[in-house]
Amino acid sequence: MADSDYESVICVKPEVHVYRIPPRASNRGYRAAEWQLDQPAWSGRLRITARGKLAFIKLEDKNSGELYAQAPVEQFPGIAVESVTDSSRYFVICIEDGNGRRAFIGVGFADRGDAFDFNVALQDHFKWVKQQTEFAKQAQNPDPGPKLDLGFKEGQTIKINIANIKKKEGAAGNAKPRSAGPGTPSLLPPPPGGKAPVLITTPVEHSTPAANQPAGFLLDLGATSTWAEPKSSSDVWGDFTKAPGSASSQPSTDWVQF
Repeated sequence: MADSDYESVICVKPEVHVYRIPPRASNRGYRAAEWQLDQPAWSGRLRITARGKLAFIKLEDKNSGELYAQAPVEQFPGIAVESVTDSSRYFVICIEDGNGRRAFIGVGFADRGDAFDFNVALQDHFKWVKQQTEFAKQAQNPDPGPKLDLGFKEGQTIKINIANIKKKEGAAGNAKPRSAGPGTPSLLPPPPGGKAPVLITTPVEHSTPAANQPAGFLLDLGATSTWAEPKSSSDVWGDFTKAPGSASSQPSTDWVQF
């Protein structure tokens, strides 16, 4: 089924009045005040449908939906639908009976908002028709426009600075995990006695050092220590009465003796 076979409803108004209008006296337009507005010739429902590029204004019975008259609209604004010069609620439409006979009648809305919706529905439909026509023309005659040439011209070169990339890669390659040195403390299993070991991380001078003695080792708190006692000295402060580097053994007057 072609797109022109589909009919869609674009506006529905439950109440509209139809008037017989006198012939147009001049080119000044129609005036609703000349229509005997208190005596409409017919009242019913108005529907606007669209099929393809055409719009149809249909006047129908409120209850049965029977068609009273319809006006095909090929363009808007145009001869098929005209506004009056003295009101925004009244229009003149050209109805057709399908046999080639035409007549101009007046239609009006009691509510000004209904008249506004009627007008906007026709405007929107023919805006869409105009867009579809332009799209069809562009499809038939596409405009190639200027082409973007991204190729290299003769003699043209390009430079890439990779110094920073090499520097970052070299810094990442030089990073190595630190290995355990000779001074790194190590843990040994506890002795059979069941007493807690003590971890000593600083090397201590032994009176009888063993070969390949590690810097850190464990001592059993309950075992007898074989370490040499440090030499006792009665003067824990050292010789403060003698200035360093002085050849004289006499105490300096600048020093205070305790």
